Amino acid sequence: MYRTTLVAIAAAAWFSPALAADRPSFGPPAAWVAVAEIPQTPPEDGGAAVQVVLDDNQTRFSSDGDSYYNRRIYRVTRSEGLTGFQSRNVTWDPAVEQVAWHTLRIVRDGKTIDLLKGGKDLLVLRRETNLERAMLDGRLTASRQIEGLQVGDLVDMAWTITRRDPIVEGHSYDYERMQFPGAAGRYRVRVSWPQDKAVRWQGTEGFGEPKVASQGGWTVLERDQALATAPKPPLGAPLRFQRLGDLEVSSYAAWGEVSRIMHPHFAKAATLGPGSDVKAQAAAIAAAHKEPKDRAFAALQLVEDQTRYLFLGMGEGGYVPATADETWQRRFGDCKGKTVLLLALLKELGIEAEPALVSLGGGDGMDERLPSLSAFNHVLVRAVIGGKTYWLDGTRTGDRGGIDTLPAPGWRWALPLRADGAELERVVEPPPSRPQIVAEIHLDASKGLSEAAPARVELRMHGDAAAGFRQVAARAPKADLERTFRQAFSASYSWIALDSVRWDSQPGDNSFTLVMTGTAEVDWRENPDLGVREFKLPGTGGGVTAYPRREPGPNRDAPYAVAYPTFRESVTEVVLPGGGRGFTIRGPNGEQTIGGYEVRQSSLIEGEVARFSTQVRAMAPEIPAADIEAANRGLRALAAQEYFVRAPK
Repeated sequence: MYRTTLVAIAAAAWFSPALAADRPSFGPPAAWVAVAEIPQTPPEDGGAAVQVVLDDNQTRFSSDGDSYYNRRIYRVTRSEGLTGFQSRNVTWDPAVEQVAWHTLRIVRDGKTIDLLKGGKDLLVLRRETNLERAMLDGRLTASRQIEGLQVGDLVDMAWTITRRDPIVEGHSYDYERMQFPGAAGRYRVRVSWPQDKAVRWQGTEGFGEPKVASQGGWTVLERDQALATAPKPPLGAPLRFQRLGDLEVSSYAAWGEVSRIMHPHFAKAATLGPGSDVKAQAAAIAAAHKEPKDRAFAALQLVEDQTRYLFLGMGEGGYVPATADETWQRRFGDCKGKTVLLLALLKELGIEAEPALVSLGGGDGMDERLPSLSAFNHVLVRAVIGGKTYWLDGTRTGDRGGIDTLPAPGWRWALPLRADGAELERVVEPPPSRPQIVAEIHLDASKGLSEAAPARVELRMHGDAAAGFRQVAARAPKADLERTFRQAFSASYSWIALDSVRWDSQPGDNSFTLVMTGTAEVDWRENPDLGVREFKLPGTGGGVTAYPRREPGPNRDAPYAVAYPTFRESVTEVVLPGGGRGFTIRGPNGEQTIGGYEVRQSSLIEGEVARFSTQVRAMAPEIPAADIEAANRGLRALAAQEYFVRAPK
């Protein structure tokens, strides 16, 4: 469902034939690069089997393209580190980038062993590592095996990637992060740009304060540190607090520039040609549905169900979408193609809609970052119907039940694409209104304490959980799927032997139900203290894990992320012998808030049925660090809760 496309693949629309190349060039780095001497090796005591001796990153923004020079020197200190150097690789997009490979060598006892040899033994591959995810990006990888490596050797590698992209209209961006293990002998970041170019920069905690100077008409920002240690992010923190030791350098003045630059490409692609079949599809939707919300959902279903996902990031595919007509004709597209197809349909249906960029998995703290196009990896549709905003993603699959049943988005921030530009828009994700999963176990112990109990287990799923099961059930053979369900169930419920497994999809309610029946071993044990037999229900507690304790370090007091928007319910019912007369129960009752979760529990006997239920719902995406100790105490108490049914003496 979630597609990492658009900018994360780092492809662009066009590249000068004089610059693009499908093989690296070889030679020394450009004159603007300040080549470092081999620095002192970090102390071996307590170090890793492979130590970082030099982590050097130098960038130059210019009108001829932005160039990124990288040099890494590693030292192998123990034999365990040898397996990590089978080969060294450089990956690039030949449509938009050129690679210059400067150095690949082993340094042993002050002597150099050249492995590069002008590219003589270099292997260039089109690997398509994301092919199984329906993604073709056209990227190339130049690979060279590391031969004869020994403990104590230094491996020295340097290369430059130069990129020029007319799509971004002369804007530049660089992102650096201290992400090496342990300590590096030397860590350097050096970014330079023409003095007349407007550029902003900012570093996160742990990066340090760089020096900024003017050198021969260039502004040079530099952070140079010996024996540097990368800051460690706090466990369990939201993403924005884990961005430590980072540097961003950007020439975008505001997010509105990104919005304005990308708008015309999507507007053009969403324009339908004469006699377009997409217009006919829109007319059919209009004839079948009268309400705008129903029309919008029907258009979304058309894009989801009748165009499969395939990312093509080669040539113009990285930033520029295929046209709506082309996407419909070939019945496949990536997030960009599906978005413009949906936009074209909605325009024909008279529904207000526009494309919007989002970051799947990286949206938290977007408003604290510098503007850039590379901050986003996905695009979808922002529609407004009856004054309410809907986020429609054509790369999803299997949505049913209407537009109001779509799950709340979790991207935090979106950037609408408009002709005059737009700023980031906060995307609010409300708590779910109904459980995503309801698990019910029904045990019929009415025949007596010594008899096996017929059992019925029902799992009811809603929203994305239902859509996922619906897709699996549609694709897999029934016998194979039943076998899979049986095996997965037995891992957690070994005390129930299954006889039958069946499932049912309810598209109108966007739900999916799995029902399993069998026989349960209801273990009524003697309680000598009470002089009664009792049944302890397996699987107690709320199923919420405790929060980790943090070691000292940056952002130690940051909030903790909650598993939001979790909402689940579990119910166990036991039909008692003798109409339930004389039976008692022990279990929790009431409502409480623990560690960001609302917990509702009920334990009661109604007639001949003992019923235990627990609802757990996350109420907010995060909680303060100051609340964690109390939260963990509550979660431990929740996990220790026991549920008993006791027979009369």
